[in-house]
Amino acid sequence: MMAKMTDNKRAGFVAILGAPNVGKSTLINRLVGAKVSIVSPKVQTTRARVRGIRIVGAAQLVLVDTPGIFHDAKRRLERAMVHAAWSGAQDADAILLLIDAERGLDSNTRNIRDGLIKSGRKAVVAINKIDQVAHEKLLPLAASLDDGASTERIFMISALDGHGVEDLLDHLVGLLPKGPWLYPEDQLSDISDRLLAAEITREKLFLQLHQELPYSLTVETESWRELKDGSVRIEQIVYVSRSTHKAMVLGKGGQRIKSVGQDARNELQDLLDRRVHLFLFVKVREGWHDDPERYRDLGLEFNS
Repeated sequence: MMAKMTDNKRAGFVAILGAPNVGKSTLINRLVGAKVSIVSPKVQTTRARVRGIRIVGAAQLVLVDTPGIFHDAKRRLERAMVHAAWSGAQDADAILLLIDAERGLDSNTRNIRDGLIKSGRKAVVAINKIDQVAHEKLLPLAASLDDGASTERIFMISALDGHGVEDLLDHLVGLLPKGPWLYPEDQLSDISDRLLAAEITREKLFLQLHQELPYSLTVETESWRELKDGSVRIEQIVYVSRSTHKAMVLGKGGQRIKSVGQDARNELQDLLDRRVHLFLFVKVREGWHDDPERYRDLGLEFNS
């Protein structure tokens, strides 16, 4: 019986591609059933490739949340993120292309489809945020996406409320090759607690700063100490590239960084199911985005 169960197992990687801010992280979290990727209304929130893991029956689906792809990447960090996204797609067993229903077939999405055609890969297409547009606009959009060259099948979903996501999940599971599972049964992601904690703080900074701060900001978990009472003490450094940015992050009288720390601490306590002592420090590190070590920490290639 055990041998038969092993024979029935499936496992594989599905890379989620899409233009910036189409809802990839929201969909990953919805499919996994837990938060493994940070979400923000700002574009390019995801930097590293985050893997979320979902078990459906005898299948283990490993979802790769890639950075948003855009065709005019100029800065080193932007180029590295786009390279990471395409690398994730090339290594995957299947590709899911997520499209914003309101933006439709914009220039970034056209560029991704061209890249798929050049690579000879077809993608499952999911039109996301269907709750935000008139339904009569969806069928023409779906027809324009059904080119026969880059599209394998089209789904209409809302990652936010879950509409259509289960049908999409069933289809993705059916694309997985037979084989043993790639991760332990109880593992939801391959992102470390230290990195996830840093990402959560970065998310809270983005949510509070809105458009005030450019993307020259990163967060590192410098220390993680388990305490005798079962709680954890976490120290993080928020790196910015200019002293003016440091003032923005700190806020008047340090109120902004205090608020960010409280929001991050609350979420970490929910995720870790224990008390968290979080301490944030803001430092100026000019040109951190040109430091090869920072790219290694994020799993990005410096010379992309």
